[in-house]
Amino acid sequence: MLLGDGSPTRHLHLLTGHPVKVKLIAMEIERTLSKETPIEVRELEPPLIKRQVWLICGQQTLAWAESWWNAKEADKHLQNKNQPIWKSLTQDKSELFREVDGLALANAIWLEKEFQHKGPFWCRHYRFFRHSKELTVIREVFNPELELWLGPTNRSNKI
Repeated sequence: MLLGDGSPTRHLHLLTGHPVKVKLIAMEIERTLSKETPIEVRELEPPLIKRQVWLICGQQTLAWAESWWNAKEADKHLQNKNQPIWKSLTQDKSELFREVDGLALANAIWLEKEFQHKGPFWCRHYRFFRHSKELTVIREVFNPELELWLGPTNRSNKI
């Protein structure tokens, strides 16, 4: 799940048997980048749009994701705001390349509240490329509930 170059929304659907619903939290212009923003976001051409969503299967929120886009690319590829990015990007059947740039453990009370689990939580960030050009940077944080299907993992801060 963390290192795969397939679609996490497709994996969530296959694991749970439920289609993935996207609950849009926010989608707005990103004026300043925080120190927690993946460094690869700086490679995108401004102005930037930042999109944040919850990924829900059945009654369970299984992931939180945020993505950064050049505003023109966001308009082109994210016309249906409540659709998984993978579906939006593969509708025209053109090639995509994904590169995982980082893995981490994330801690946040708002994640604990939504996931109904104590952190830390596994997360990753990666980029999509099309025609050798960076298209978007995506960060995902996964609910430990996925261990029901994937088996237990070590989420201690002592990795």
